[in-house]
Amino acid sequence: MTSSLSSGRALRGLGFLAMLFPLAAAAQQQPAGSVSGTLLDHANGQPLPFTNVVLLRAQDSSFVAGAETLENGRFQLEKLGMGNYLLKASAVGYQGLRRPVSLSNATPTLQLGTMKLHSTATQLAGVTVQGERAAVQESLDKKVINVEKDLSSVGGTAVNVLQNVPSVTVAPDGTVSMRGSSNITILIDGKPSNSANSGAGGNRLEQIPASAIERVEVVTNPSARYDAAGSGGVLNIILKKQKKDGWNGQAVLNVGTRDKYNTSLSLNRRTGKLNLFGALDLRDDHYRSRMWSDQYTTLESQALRTYQQGNNLRHQQNYNGRLGFDYTLPAGQTLTFTTEPNFNRGLNTGTQLATLSGATDARIGSTFRVTENVDNIDNSVDYRRTWEAHKGRELSASANYTYLNADVVVAQRNTEGTPDLREWKQDLHVNLHAVNGQVDYVHPLGEKARVDTGLKGQYQTNEGTDDFLRQQADGSDFDRLPDRSYQYTFQEYQQAGYATYQQELGKWRMQGGLRAEYTRTSGKVLNGNGPFKLEYLNLFPSATVERTLPTADQRVKLSYSRRLNRPNFMQLLAFPLYQDQRSYRIGDPSLRPEYINALELGHQISMGQASLTSTLFYRHTDNIIQRLVRVDTTATRLYGAGAVITAQYVDNFGQATSYGAEVSLNQPLAKWWRLTASGSLFQNTVTAATGNEANRRVVSGTARLMNSFTPTPKLDIQLTGNYRAAAVTAQGRVAPVGSVDVALRQRLFNDRAALTLRVSDVFNTQRNRSESYTENFRAEYYNKWESRVGYLGLSWYMGSNKPPKKIENQPQGGGGGFGG
Repeated sequence: MTSSLSSGRALRGLGFLAMLFPLAAAAQQQPAGSVSGTLLDHANGQPLPFTNVVLLRAQDSSFVAGAETLENGRFQLEKLGMGNYLLKASAVGYQGLRRPVSLSNATPTLQLGTMKLHSTATQLAGVTVQGERAAVQESLDKKVINVEKDLSSVGGTAVNVLQNVPSVTVAPDGTVSMRGSSNITILIDGKPSNSANSGAGGNRLEQIPASAIERVEVVTNPSARYDAAGSGGVLNIILKKQKKDGWNGQAVLNVGTRDKYNTSLSLNRRTGKLNLFGALDLRDDHYRSRMWSDQYTTLESQALRTYQQGNNLRHQQNYNGRLGFDYTLPAGQTLTFTTEPNFNRGLNTGTQLATLSGATDARIGSTFRVTENVDNIDNSVDYRRTWEAHKGRELSASANYTYLNADVVVAQRNTEGTPDLREWKQDLHVNLHAVNGQVDYVHPLGEKARVDTGLKGQYQTNEGTDDFLRQQADGSDFDRLPDRSYQYTFQEYQQAGYATYQQELGKWRMQGGLRAEYTRTSGKVLNGNGPFKLEYLNLFPSATVERTLPTADQRVKLSYSRRLNRPNFMQLLAFPLYQDQRSYRIGDPSLRPEYINALELGHQISMGQASLTSTLFYRHTDNIIQRLVRVDTTATRLYGAGAVITAQYVDNFGQATSYGAEVSLNQPLAKWWRLTASGSLFQNTVTAATGNEANRRVVSGTARLMNSFTPTPKLDIQLTGNYRAAAVTAQGRVAPVGSVDVALRQRLFNDRAALTLRVSDVFNTQRNRSESYTENFRAEYYNKWESRVGYLGLSWYMGSNKPPKKIENQPQGGGGGFGG
């Protein structure tokens, strides 16, 4: 029922979009001029089909019209206004052509005849490809990772992409962290994702195919322009959206070992002022894993131990779409509308065997089944205005609406060791609506100063049920247990405003900003804890000072920001969510935000084609939200048989301090070999919850090494290694882990296609192993998932799209503004 309702909402959104297309197209003016011609190869006089030809306005280089040449090399641009233009033609493997064009009432039609393009094949042989962006673009403000350059995520999702991003680590459950902190803000196309890094609605990152991502922006110390939420920083995932003239697109098919399949199709059509774009992504994956846990506790002077092991098979199906348009309005204005329906179906099945020792010895076998049905629809409208007479002045606005409907059922049945072999279920239903709007304005003050201001509002309402069901004795049906079932409501309203000032004085650049955020959160759990309400107003200053050094190409930057981490609804709502018979997690309505002060000192130097970026960072967190484990003594007594029942919960517990260094290097070692390396070394100190020490401290770090080889102009090979050192938690330790990936891509059919082969975790070393211990509890956990996977993929490029080339020119700066 919920799926059909969500599908209906998606169809209504698509129907509304379809009605807008002809209205937007009809609004275009219909001038009478035209330009035509024929493009030929200079060397042999052969026609150049499928070549891009665009017409730009001479005074500001703004786009006017575009087309692709036919098979005979001929093109024609029609319905043009009178005026002065610049004609540009470009084709892969040829030097670009530029030619001024003038249309008047006396000569409204212009026939340019034949024009010949010169080949650049000799330049390609010399290992120089103009216009190619580096795989990792470094700046002191942020890192920009161009995903098209990274072969190690082929066939994967956004989670696989982030596993190869400097400063970022991804846990086995998909939780993303930066420099040891999972409290980060994840944006998709600059907009917040309500289920990107946590929540019962599923991990949004697992629904985004890697082939749909253009780049990832990493901002480790954001300015006041960004939301204050996220102590670890900001990740902005930019999705592909073609804007090239005519028809363009890409079709991808990937097949993985042991039943893994995904395919995608993206298209765009640009004609005049209107650009239509759309994408469809389908995924069907099977993943296997095995686990064990060993828990010890003492209850009433009796030592108890539970050793549990299990195997599971996870079947994941994702259906994602994207449809929208860009429309160029007069006076430097653009309007964009996008709708993105996403449907996720998951089935996780497996077996468990628990060995209990203590009061009595017992073996309990069981099977489990987890089904997930998550429907998510995002709709957004974006507006942008620039002023030709006032360079740098810009007004932008956006409005977004998100609907999420999720139903997650956890079912388990004992198969041996207990007299009761009936099945029990926990059915969690989530219904979320979120709307937000934002306005940003940039006003230059001369050539070397500017003011940025903005306002944002966001409202989220979330309601659902958590029903506990027990199978009847005859096995015919299930009864709902009212005393173990819950209903909840949750609302959150946020309002924010900011202002920043930026000034450039010689070799110095400075920026200061202040952001104010008001938050009101309320909710209640029926049949549980009563209503709760949180309300707070905070100020978040930020400051940046940057200096360009006189020696070589070097920059130094010092930045400061204050941020916070709000508890989410799953952390606030106090009802148990069972992971199996002997463990559950529960929220706490008394939880409060944590506050972070962050300081960074960065240095960047460019040495020819190489760049080196180094950063010293310090982060202090007060009122830290920590994930803890305790023994539920009441449940342990009731369960009996010597079983240990544990509860995972969160609490504001003490402080945390992290400081360290991070280094990134982008270095060509030969014409056919480029090295990209990054690493961090930091010390984390957290207030301990082990009962026998005041603080827990460890030196940890991460390392990533990527080697890109181009043995031939058409063949790319990539070898990537990742390592994460051991880390501490408030109650224990997480073991180190590392992996090696290898991938190659062969471009085919005159760059119309590419064949890719990738093997992840070649040595099968990825696993998660951790320890937890308190005064009366000790446990070890182990989880090994199917990480060694082979993928074979074929990409077909349509129109002017081409496979990205791995041979790179000099690395470019990350750009994106001084304040990050």
